[in-house]
Amino acid sequence: MKDIVNLITPEIATLSQKCINNSKIDSQLYIEHKVNRGLRDLNGKGVLTGLTEISEIISKKNINGVETPCDGELYYRGYRVEDLVNGMISDNRFGFEEIIYLLIFGQLPNKAELNDFKTVLYSYRPLPNNFVRDIIMKASSTDMMNSLARSVLTLYSYDSNPDDTSIPNVLRQCLQLIARFPQLAVYGYHAYNYGTKKSNSFFIHEPDPKLSIAENILYMLRIDGKFTQLEVQVLDMALILHAEHGGGNNSTFTTHVVSSSGTDTYSAIAAALGSLKGPKHGGANIKVSGMFNDIKVNVSDWSDREEVSAYLAKILHKEAFDKAGLIYGIGHAIYSVSDPRAKVFKGFVKSLSEEKGLDKEYALYSLVEELAPEVIAKERKMYKGVSANVDFYSGFVYDMLGLPHELFTPIFAIARIAGWSAHRIEELINAGKIIRPAYMNVQPQRKYIPMGER
Repeated sequence: MKDIVNLITPEIATLSQKCINNSKIDSQLYIEHKVNRGLRDLNGKGVLTGLTEISEIISKKNINGVETPCDGELYYRGYRVEDLVNGMISDNRFGFEEIIYLLIFGQLPNKAELNDFKTVLYSYRPLPNNFVRDIIMKASSTDMMNSLARSVLTLYSYDSNPDDTSIPNVLRQCLQLIARFPQLAVYGYHAYNYGTKKSNSFFIHEPDPKLSIAENILYMLRIDGKFTQLEVQVLDMALILHAEHGGGNNSTFTTHVVSSSGTDTYSAIAAALGSLKGPKHGGANIKVSGMFNDIKVNVSDWSDREEVSAYLAKILHKEAFDKAGLIYGIGHAIYSVSDPRAKVFKGFVKSLSEEKGLDKEYALYSLVEELAPEVIAKERKMYKGVSANVDFYSGFVYDMLGLPHELFTPIFAIARIAGWSAHRIEELINAGKIIRPAYMNVQPQRKYIPMGER
């Protein structure tokens, strides 16, 4: 591999400085012109850019005319996520496929409808002939999200009707991608692992038609194909809780923006993958995992509240971990009092930690969840409260499941493509104008200078 430093030649360094010098906008201008950077105000409230029936996020309620933070609520097609999860638990069944159906078709399926849907969905699992050999194995990537995006774009070439944006055709394409994402991600990881000599063997498990999506992920990933009932229940729950989160999150908004241009499904989903790859969006659970590894090394007594609190303060002061000044997994752009996904997930995390004999680690996570908001409140001016978000526990879960860090964000994508597909279809059904927000130019107009006078 080339030395990264050598890629930045002196010429490029000089030119990049010109970019910086001539592209920097005075931060005061954003305030002066009332620009809501990130399409959010100081209280985290998003600028209204569209309508959706797919999901709803509630983080504040109007009490006596005052907008007041409340425990977070998340609804899929009008149903509380907690109620959906409890229904699946009471019936002792996996639920991700049911959630896919709900998000895309807008209603809960009965038993026959769900079975018929699974039959259709699972029939789309097989990849084109030689796709694994020619596309995934021959050019493995060090980043699984790039591998996933490349595979998605390449599948365009294997589609005999790729550009048709009629709803039946787009639905067919979305279901094919949903069904194939687990193979594309897991096989991409195996190819990378073998290509970088991290593993001396390369194995491919074809998905088992009798297994659910969550079961097949673990079956294809592990060389012996084995897993416990609790392991797959927790992974299924992770997929459910990551499947959708409103139209305004970065990758879903990207799906709406790109779909509004009339482009094909493969391009739209690849664009969403590019968004999710960003560490500000899909990579937080990896940061949480790394942060806790750092805490476990540098805190001698994991149960000592004062020692843990002091180390969290060091992280916040940019004196520890990655020196970014962030306690990862704490805080969210929308939620303040609580993230409902984290609350639902926490019980499953506790059960899995007990099965794995990691009670002390779980206790440390719980302690940090309690202390971090207090530490942040002491050190930072906050416009709203902070609490643990779903990424706080998902990294711990994936570590307990033995999932490699390279697959943390692809697992997110395997879940979120359900929401992306629903939003793409909704955008096309309600097709209006191409999404094109305004940007104000703040560069003064200048008189042209002839070459000889510059």
